[in-house]
Amino acid sequence: MDVKKEKIGFIGLGIMGLPMARNLMKDGFELVVYNRTRSKCTELEEKGAIIANNPADVATNAKVIITMVTDSPDVQELLLGEEGIMETIQKDSIVIDMSTISPKITKELNAELNSKGCYMIDAPVSGGSWGAIEGTLSIMIGGAKSAYERCVPLFESMGKNIIYTGESGMGQTTKLVNQILVAGTMNAVAEALVFAAKSGADLEKTIDAVGGGAAASWQLNNLAPRIVKGDFDPGFMIKLQQKDLRLVIETAQAMNVPIPGTSLASQMFASLLSKGLGDEGTQALVKAYETLAGVEART
Repeated sequence: MDVKKEKIGFIGLGIMGLPMARNLMKDGFELVVYNRTRSKCTELEEKGAIIANNPADVATNAKVIITMVTDSPDVQELLLGEEGIMETIQKDSIVIDMSTISPKITKELNAELNSKGCYMIDAPVSGGSWGAIEGTLSIMIGGAKSAYERCVPLFESMGKNIIYTGESGMGQTTKLVNQILVAGTMNAVAEALVFAAKSGADLEKTIDAVGGGAAASWQLNNLAPRIVKGDFDPGFMIKLQQKDLRLVIETAQAMNVPIPGTSLASQMFASLLSKGLGDEGTQALVKAYETLAGVEART
C-alpha cells in the first residue's frame, strides 16, 4: 500500500484534529472525513474533502483511517459501535489512533483489528493546538513496524519529532510519560510564579532570568509569559489534561507504581474543574495557587 495514492479517512475534527487534517490536505492527501458535529467538516469539504455519514462509511471509502477523539470509550465506539469502523473495514486497512487513550484498551483494539487482517497504530501527539496548526507535533508511535513504515508520509505532514517506540500500546505509554512530565512541570511553574508574585518580584524579569538556565522548560518559556499577561486561552485544555492524568493514575495503580507528584498536580487541576474552568488552558493551573496564596501572578 502506497499511502500517497490512498484516500485517507480522518475522524474527529476538534481543536487538534481539524488543523492536522488541514495539513494533510495541504500536502496533497485526499481525505474522507467524519465528525459528529457535521458543521466542523465544512472547511475541509470546501477544500475538496469527501464527507462521510458515519465511521463505517469512512472505512468503506478509505483503507487508512486516522482517529483523533477525546478518550478510550470514544475510540471504542468508533471502532466497535453501531455504524463503526469494524462493520465495513477492508482487509489490510490501518487505523491510526492519534488520541490519547489507555494503553490496555489500545492493545485490545489492536487485537480486534488483527483478527480482521488489519492493523492499529497508536500515535498520540504532543505540542498542543499550536503544534497541530504548524505541523510540528511530536508523535509517539506504537504498533506493527511494517504498518508504521507505510504511514510515515502521513506523520511527516503533521509532525516533526516522529518516534517509533515499539509494539502496540507503547505509543500511548510514552504519551503518558510525557503527561507526567508536562503536568509536573506546569505545577512547578505555577507554584514558582505565585511565590515570585508574593515576594514582590518583577515577574517578566524573573522569567527571563531563570528561563535561560537549568530551570528552563517549554512550559516556563512559553506559558509563563502568557500567565503574567492574563492569557488563559487553551493550547491544551485543563479538562483534557485531567483526563490524561486519570489514565496515568489508572495505569500506575495497575503496576503498583507510586506517582505522588502527578497525583498532586491532578488534585490541583481538579480544583479548577470544580470552578468550571475546564476549557481554559493548562497554564490556568496558576489560579489554584493564587487562591491559596491570596495573590495574582500578573503584571
